Amino acid sequence: MAPIKEKIGYGFGDMASSMFWKVFSYYLPFFYANIFGISLIDTGVLLLVTRIWDAVSDPMMGIVADRTKTRWGKYRPYLLWVAAPFSICGILLFTTPDWGYAAKLVWAYVTYILMMTVYTGINVPYGAMLGVMTDNSQEKTVFSSFRMFFAYGGSFIALFTWDPLCAMFRNSFDMSPQSSWQAAMIVIASCCFLLFILCFKLTREKLNTVCNATLGKDLKALVTNKPWWLLNGASLCFNLFNTVRGATVAFFFADVIGGEQHMFLFSISILFYSGLFLGIGEVANMVGVALAVPVTAKIGKKSTFILVDILLIIFSVLFFLCMPSTNGGLLLMLLLQIIISVLTGIMSPLVWSMYADVSDYSELKYRSASTGLIFSSASMAQKFGGAIGGASVMWLLHGAGYVERPEGMQDVSITQPEGAINCLWMLMTFIPAAVALLSLIIVWLYPLGTEEMNNIVEKLKAQRQEIIESPAREKIEPV
Repeated sequence: MAPIKEKIGYGFGDMASSMFWKVFSYYLPFFYANIFGISLIDTGVLLLVTRIWDAVSDPMMGIVADRTKTRWGKYRPYLLWVAAPFSICGILLFTTPDWGYAAKLVWAYVTYILMMTVYTGINVPYGAMLGVMTDNSQEKTVFSSFRMFFAYGGSFIALFTWDPLCAMFRNSFDMSPQSSWQAAMIVIASCCFLLFILCFKLTREKLNTVCNATLGKDLKALVTNKPWWLLNGASLCFNLFNTVRGATVAFFFADVIGGEQHMFLFSISILFYSGLFLGIGEVANMVGVALAVPVTAKIGKKSTFILVDILLIIFSVLFFLCMPSTNGGLLLMLLLQIIISVLTGIMSPLVWSMYADVSDYSELKYRSASTGLIFSSASMAQKFGGAIGGASVMWLLHGAGYVERPEGMQDVSITQPEGAINCLWMLMTFIPAAVALLSLIIVWLYPLGTEEMNNIVEKLKAQRQEIIESPAREKIEPV
């Protein structure tokens, strides 16, 4: 069993990644449309194009990482090498140059593509580390749970403090909205740099897996791997579910709820705003992560995935019944956000643990470890889900007649047309429910249940020992 400090250290890595990822997913569309100053249509195209490139680059990084050899291992060195570029690119992403529209649009493309490329450079190797830190399937779920617990902790810190940080820099230091968003990202980026360095210091690669197949064989093994395709589909739907809801929240609060509202809980007035709504969701995610290990140990990973999808459908539809004009409606909205977030919290470590299982299945079948390549597909599914989700939100709002605010004037009150308001409600309720239904259908076909994985792990132990004892083997054929 790995020591607790190593599990915590591994968690620090995704704590850093998630602080950036959640700000990108939830606030960047609003930033581009209302602070940076580009149209909804251009924002949608930007989000789609850059994240598709980012998704395509993930397998490239997985291939490179699988073939990296250093005294620190295959994947761990990238935490050290890419930490500083990661933080710098995040700051550039939230920098608004005083240029014309066309030049600013080019800047947005360059900085976003650069940021996502660097994100791939550190996140794909980080994810692949899970496959070489232990050979125990259930302990992989434990590692994955630590990872996601700290990831949601980082997300909570970033989302809960984002609005106050921007307001502090804007009011206390008399900064423009553009400068205040940049300053807030400098704070977040500095924290991320330190967390990646700590992750590198506290973790170790314990399994010496061998990538002894050609690139062509690795790619052939990947595209003929049925569990990989199904898990990719389910994972893409899961990330699409989160991105659609998350990217809608800032717009939903600005135009449906009305920015900030006071609600009363036990005679106490509570300021209710998008950062609080999202931040409480991250805390609920952490609760879900803590439940993932006992729930999956009891009913299995596949059954847990199916059950969570069913519940996400039900509670997403119930969200439509909330009345944000009343105190009871706001409380119900917050309660449903907590429940939905607990459920997505259970799902998050489950997905990464299942990718580790797919990696073991592939290594047994093709007698060659392509852990980085397979884990890169998890990141790829995350990026495609984010790309499709973020772009769809922008385009659907544009099609519904959403009225954008003047550049840098995020606090201006605008009465949106009825079509835009209805679209925002759909994006928070029925559209995510439909995505969860699609995810349920896909995972129903996923073949790697608990019994199958126990057999794979036992056979793989013997196979790894055989390969170590026969390093001169030249021709590797599928078993």
